[in-house]
Amino acid sequence: MAKNIDQDFLEFVVKSIVNNSDDVKVIRTVDEMGVLLSLKVSPEDMGQIIGRQGSTARAIRTILRVIGVKNNARINLKIEEPEGGRVMTQRETTASKDEPKKGVDEIVDELKL
Repeated sequence: MAKNIDQDFLEFVVKSIVNNSDDVKVIRTVDEMGVLLSLKVSPEDMGQIIGRQGSTARAIRTILRVIGVKNNARINLKIEEPEGGRVMTQRETTASKDEPKKGVDEIVDELKL
């Protein structure tokens, strides 16, 4: 592929999905296994890229594979986890503060084993 159609496509799609489009970085490397596109986004946008149960990431990978087939290349997508890992949303942080800590006995009682 003379032009990096795959890289341009990925940048366009991801920048359309995320809130912080300036933080999107796509690094393209080629080796004997094919093309590897490494995607970096801001920690707040990871959920939007992954999607519910990975559906958005799976859809992007599928379309990239189609682009690869059209251009006789194998394309893989690696979504790099941002430093610091998962960022908790405002709703998650307030919910965890409001709930009292439960002991093992209380959790087992809730399961009704």
